[in-house]
Amino acid sequence: MTTQPSDPHRAVTIARTSAGKFRATNARGGTLDFGSGGDDQFTLVELLLTAIAGCTGIDVDILTSRRGEPTRFEVTAEGDKLRDDQGNHMGPIDITFRIDFPDGAEGDAARGVLPDAIRKSHERLCTVSRTVLLPTEVTAHEA
Repeated sequence: MTTQPSDPHRAVTIARTSAGKFRATNARGGTLDFGSGGDDQFTLVELLLTAIAGCTGIDVDILTSRRGEPTRFEVTAEGDKLRDDQGNHMGPIDITFRIDFPDGAEGDAARGVLPDAIRKSHERLCTVSRTVLLPTEVTAHEA
């Protein structure tokens, strides 16, 4: 639902900045620091949860705030990191929306479309969660 560049290709490059710390840079020059969990920097699993919650949150915000401005808008993505015979992976991820709208016609209109907005984001719109749900090939190789 958000405005994206017309080129469908997306890429980020990461560089090691010190032991257990990295910086991601996107094509527009934006940067994001992250780490392996030894400090307050986000870990990669936390960034995955952030991407899922953020993507679906943006979709839902666009669809609901057209009708009424929220007074509270929080989205939580959570799950357990598992280590089993399939290797390291996340178990089921739960996304919880905590959204309030003011009393009145605008708030009622926004509340009225909220369940459908959440469903549409989950079933069709959110590229991040759709990529996790669908079989998506990921390859790794040395350049």
